[in-house]
Amino acid sequence: MQKIHGTILQKAYHSLKKEGVKGCASRTKKYLKKRIIKQKRPENVYKDILFISGCKEELPHPRRYRVSHQREQLEAYNYSTDEVYYLDLEAEQIRNYRMFVVFRCPYTETLGKFVGTARELNKKVFYDIDDLVVDTKYTDLIAYVREMQQEEKEAYDANVGRMKKMLKNCDAAIVSTDCLAEKLKDYTDRVYINRNAASEEMVRLSQKALENSRKDGDKVKIGYFSGSITHNEDFELIRPVILDIMKRHSAVELYLAGELDLPKQMEGLRSRIRKLPFMDWKKLPFIMGQMDVNLAPLQDTVFNRAKSENKWVEAALVKVATIASDVGAFHDCIENEKTGILCSSKEEWESALERLITDESYRKAMGEQAYRYCVEKHTTINRGGYLAEILKNEENDNYVFVLPGLQISGGIKVALKHAAVLQKAGKEVTLFVLEGDNGWCRFEGRSFPVVSLEHTQISARIQHMVATMWTTVGVTEEYAKVLHRYYLVQNFETDFYKKGDPLRLEANRFYRPAGSVRFLTISKWCQSWLKEKYGQEAFYAPNGLEVERFTCHRREMKGKIRILVEGDCAVDYKNVDEAFHITNGLDQSMYEVWYMSYNARPKDWYRIDRFCHKVPYHEVPAIYEACDILLKTSLLESFSYPPIEMMAAGGYVVAVPNGGNAEYLKDGVNCMLYEAGELGQAKALIERIRTDEALQSVLYQNGRRTAEARAWERIEADVLCLYGAERKSSLPVGKGEGGK
Repeated sequence: MQKIHGTILQKAYHSLKKEGVKGCASRTKKYLKKRIIKQKRPENVYKDILFISGCKEELPHPRRYRVSHQREQLEAYNYSTDEVYYLDLEAEQIRNYRMFVVFRCPYTETLGKFVGTARELNKKVFYDIDDLVVDTKYTDLIAYVREMQQEEKEAYDANVGRMKKMLKNCDAAIVSTDCLAEKLKDYTDRVYINRNAASEEMVRLSQKALENSRKDGDKVKIGYFSGSITHNEDFELIRPVILDIMKRHSAVELYLAGELDLPKQMEGLRSRIRKLPFMDWKKLPFIMGQMDVNLAPLQDTVFNRAKSENKWVEAALVKVATIASDVGAFHDCIENEKTGILCSSKEEWESALERLITDESYRKAMGEQAYRYCVEKHTTINRGGYLAEILKNEENDNYVFVLPGLQISGGIKVALKHAAVLQKAGKEVTLFVLEGDNGWCRFEGRSFPVVSLEHTQISARIQHMVATMWTTVGVTEEYAKVLHRYYLVQNFETDFYKKGDPLRLEANRFYRPAGSVRFLTISKWCQSWLKEKYGQEAFYAPNGLEVERFTCHRREMKGKIRILVEGDCAVDYKNVDEAFHITNGLDQSMYEVWYMSYNARPKDWYRIDRFCHKVPYHEVPAIYEACDILLKTSLLESFSYPPIEMMAAGGYVVAVPNGGNAEYLKDGVNCMLYEAGELGQAKALIERIRTDEALQSVLYQNGRRTAEARAWERIEADVLCLYGAERKSSLPVGKGEGGK
């Protein structure tokens, strides 16, 4: 993604935050002249999926198929991925990815907390497994495991128990075979089958092996590529058959690869038996390609029925015919006597071997058919679409709110509230900031991951991206991997700047963005001018209030009356000077004045009794509760929070009507309105409120009702509708592709 850092948008925000509108305009003009664009090396990533692997290089085979190959499948379908060994996992990586696949990991406290946090953030976590190593009732079926020393077996069994616990902590499972899917339903409700697939590199190496293949026409080579030592008992199934065949056919040579022990009964044929070590997978196609027949016997146990068809796939890629036990994945994937031969008895093994050894054209035709089917159905690219579809249907809708920064203002607070409503509804929510560091935003008891666009390389798919100010709209335009784009309009930002300021043009152009953008607003006034001026149909949801944060009490209006003036006096449209022209003319013995401003400090001529500067968000209600009358003189607001906050606290409001308060302020009902510039009228209204108890009663009761009607819990459904936050249907569970 092209970095926003260094552009006019971020410069504008930076200056606005540090120096106000005037300073911002001055600095931006200098920037326009210099046109300096700085580039920073990304210090972090924001990607779709992190694979957390329980296997390192000591178990390369399962990690390759279930991590490397599945990553390749997803990358081929436009998902960005990474992987990490589970003991190297860092808690902060939770921010950097949208979903997680935990492969064959035992439960640890670190991993358990990580998954717990992911689920709190509505990020999906899948457990991936390719063997029934999640319960000792299955692993005890393996002779090698049963024969372990007591101490070794206790450690092994404990690890199996931890894998079962980790499985149960995840949202769903992804497995390699039908049998695995069926058995894992005892431990998790949602299980998907994604069969093992050959990587592009495997296919390439197999092609190279085929090109260089030089088979000995006088010999028939049969191979058993066992892998681990647990396959000794599998070979015992066919040992007598192999012995008889080799005695009858002197041209047959047997190749045994991996950790298989040579049976004593076959010592007499040692001159025709080649023992090969466990080899690097990149060398395997060149050795297997020299074979004429591939052997894949399996004891018919539940554990073995859960194993995958890898041995058949690897042989098929080099056009070698396979004879396999009619068990599990071999049964599911091999079409008998076309893409391989399935056997269930000693007699069937003898018959199959006899024919393949003696009928060269038959075994070559079978190898060719297996090859064509495997390349078409069992490669990462051809199978990747199904895995991508699993994640697409299982993932929670993700929403990214793009914010200028995290300094709490009215507009930022509304955006965060919308984010909280979406997260509460089960959506995954992340905050992008133009300026700042990666970290966390805590808001109303909820946590949101924060991703800095200054320091992060973004490559994740984003379903919903929400611009929150004009400086952030460019992010949604530049990033291609966004399905739905939104612009949350909360004010007419063009008028944030004086006429002639180039930032007016920059702000204004985003009301007619180049691409498809859904306009959202919390103000009927904004909805109106977006339609009239720019032809934009904006979707509206009313703004809300955390009513419970305010303690409501009826003011007695005795003694000195306390007036609150709120607003940034450095911003012209806030019209704060007018408020002080009014209060400076009031009787000081009867009124005291508090001034609350987040940015600018009061001017020298203001008469104030207390200045409330940069009051923390959680302390703001106490300011309203301590005052009697709010004097709000803003000329321009999208949605004006201070009047309704004062109503929630039980106080009274005198205000200038504007587009941001017109939808809830009613003159003489819940407030008193005066026309801007009519200072005498404003003073008279303040005096009337102080002395008229009947009016006080009306304003108090209706003000509280107005505030309660805007409680967020009453309008959460409207907010969800604004973002199209509906549920999705899922793929059928326990279904997979790649069977015959």
